[in-house]
Amino acid sequence: MTRTRLPASFADRVRQLASGEVAAAPARDASTVALLRDGEQGPEVYLLRRVKGMAFAGGMHVFPGGAVDPADATADIAWAGPPPSVWAAAFACDEPLARALVCAAVRETFEESGVLLAGPDADEVLADVSNDDWEAERAALEAREHSMSELLARRSLVLRSDLLRPLAHWITPEFEPKRFDTRFFLARMPEGQVCREVGGEADERRWLRPAEALASADRPGGTNLLPPTSAVLQDLAAHPDVTSALGATRVIRTVLPSARIADDGAVELLVQGGPDPA
Repeated sequence: MTRTRLPASFADRVRQLASGEVAAAPARDASTVALLRDGEQGPEVYLLRRVKGMAFAGGMHVFPGGAVDPADATADIAWAGPPPSVWAAAFACDEPLARALVCAAVRETFEESGVLLAGPDADEVLADVSNDDWEAERAALEAREHSMSELLARRSLVLRSDLLRPLAHWITPEFEPKRFDTRFFLARMPEGQVCREVGGEADERRWLRPAEALASADRPGGTNLLPPTSAVLQDLAAHPDVTSALGATRVIRTVLPSARIADDGAVELLVQGGPDPA
């Protein structure tokens, strides 16, 4: 178990939850994707810094991601790779939710980085989605003018679930007013595509080696990492290249951090569990 000191501003909320004065907010199902590419000194991961002042994780460095669209649970989507049943087993959920989680992973990666994990068939991935035509598609998707399933059908594309790997599962602590039940995925950056400065939720975007991102968190003005992001970066830092990271077998355990008031009055975040090698 790890213990981390939290700002004193959380103390009242932690006490109210412990006494039953308030109830925890429900956690929305969500997906997030760690995009990896091979660099000269090892694999690099794509991180976004969320705009300060946002209701959730403002000012923090995160992977592209967001909440699921319930409509994706039953949408008719051309699909290549592991079926929803495989993802359901990996993340210990039912198949409709597993389908929606994979769709959210693909959609949010496209919305927040301009990278689309799809192709015309099961063997080919789109090489370039950075032109004005595709940017209009991305913006319309972000504005919810159409769904991911509608975009794929209109473009005659196949969602490439085989490009994703299950990585981790974290639930936002109960003392947070806005909570997510987040499944983490891993994907190789598609050859020919580029991450772009798109969407309005991030004010900084960087490719960093996982170990570099972790080390930066210890320096003033460096990366600001939530515990789930830090844990995933520690996993990725252990691999010499993208192929190794993708090929690792992981047992996904649900991690739900808790909080307590220590004897000295400080607020402590307690984290127990996490992904283990099989």
